[in-house]
Amino acid sequence: MTLFPFAEYWWFYGGFLIFVFAMLALDLGVFNKKAHVVSFKEATTWSIVWVVLALIFNAGFYYYASSKFGADIGTEFALEFLTGYILEYSLSIDNIFVFVLVFSYFGIPAEYKHRVLFYGILGALFFRAIFIALGSALLSFHWVIYIFGAFLILTGIKMFFSSSEEIEPEKNLLIRIFKRFMPVSHSINSKNFFVKENGITHATPLFIALLFLEATDIIFAVDSVPAIFSITEEPLIVFTSNIFAIMGLRSMYFMLAGVIDKFYLLKYGLAVVLIFVGLKMVWLNPMYDGHFPITWSLGVILGTITLSIVASLIFPKRETIDKD
Repeated sequence: MTLFPFAEYWWFYGGFLIFVFAMLALDLGVFNKKAHVVSFKEATTWSIVWVVLALIFNAGFYYYASSKFGADIGTEFALEFLTGYILEYSLSIDNIFVFVLVFSYFGIPAEYKHRVLFYGILGALFFRAIFIALGSALLSFHWVIYIFGAFLILTGIKMFFSSSEEIEPEKNLLIRIFKRFMPVSHSINSKNFFVKENGITHATPLFIALLFLEATDIIFAVDSVPAIFSITEEPLIVFTSNIFAIMGLRSMYFMLAGVIDKFYLLKYGLAVVLIFVGLKMVWLNPMYDGHFPITWSLGVILGTITLSIVASLIFPKRETIDKD
């Protein structure tokens, strides 16, 4: 049973979405009205803004839940949001590796990357909402928990032992189907996703890159949505923490794109996190009468990610040493 049923809190979901779209409109219509290269300073500022907004939201959520259900439940929900947010934010870092490869593959100019990611975020919001709604409905069947948990464990094991994979957009089924119905231009002369060539509408590489990123995000959502349901069964917490993590992803890309290869051990940290949340669903939660302590979950997730980042810096890749 959820304490925040959609039928009763539809106004909250609506208000939250209005806030998100207002921020996106402010982003595109004011701060990024003209195509430009996003600087490290600008990206860092926006990354901090989104983290601060998430923490402010969590504080407000804590006070509301405490006043309605008591301080203990309020604290529990606030910790669940924080843990879910950190989990989703950490898992979204894996997207940055893909962003770097995709933009390089399609030769996307630096001044147009923000536009592609902006509309990619809009698509991600839509698909994440669908996945969260489906996940919430499926988890009403208790046996689904074990399927999700096993899937996360297997995904984590696969990630831990898999080597770096090259992207192959031309083999993507969605892109292959799209090209059957829409010709594609090979040049990028503007920020437009579609252009006229000899009177015929063509999709530009910007749109193909966007399409590939959307397809990739759907794959990532298959992992991240079940993972956050291991932290909380409240769809409202799942939805808001997921959206805040996605909204901060774009600025985090521009902040880390140039140095993301240095954090080569992060992949193993994320793999351990996926295995942990999978074990939490199928084993640890039942062991603790249905709810593994949220403070312990927060410690394991935050500690694992931090350790993998620090270890990457202390023990850099052999290629990096040779170049120096």
